[in-house]
Amino acid sequence: MTKVLVLNASYEPLNICSWRRAVVLVLKGKAEQIEDNAKLIYADFPLPTVIRLRSYVKIPYKEIALSRRNVLHRDNYICQYCGEKRYDLTIDHIVPRSKGGEDSWDNVVAACLKCNVKKGDRTPKQAGMSLASSPRRPVSHVYFEISKHAGSGQYHWQKYIVGA
Repeated sequence: MTKVLVLNASYEPLNICSWRRAVVLVLKGKAEQIEDNAKLIYADFPLPTVIRLRSYVKIPYKEIALSRRNVLHRDNYICQYCGEKRYDLTIDHIVPRSKGGEDSWDNVVAACLKCNVKKGDRTPKQAGMSLASSPRRPVSHVYFEISKHAGSGQYHWQKYIVGA
């Protein structure tokens, strides 16, 4: 199923929707088609890949949930200790919970099982290990969600999601 990037009237990324929803928005005049993939869905109407709303929509701030899936996405499925890209990673607490570490964006990272066991119930410094990058809270819910889909062959989206 083809996904369509929805831009606000100001050209900032707003959401992702199905191609059917995008076509309805364009036909109702609520959005305009910016990019397409040259596949015709009706006579001379190409399938949209990027649409822009005609009126501005205020985006409310939305907190990104701390979940295993979101941590793995944030860390790009790369172990933060050895740098290996895997899809069977675990979640490691930098400061272990037994030592007062919290479940927070700044204290959890993706780690392969080997590195997680090696680190054990210690901090990275105590275990003689270093992090590839400092953990951080994702900045924008919209960019975080869009970046999940950006690598799936959606090259039309790249110029609109700079900074994602």
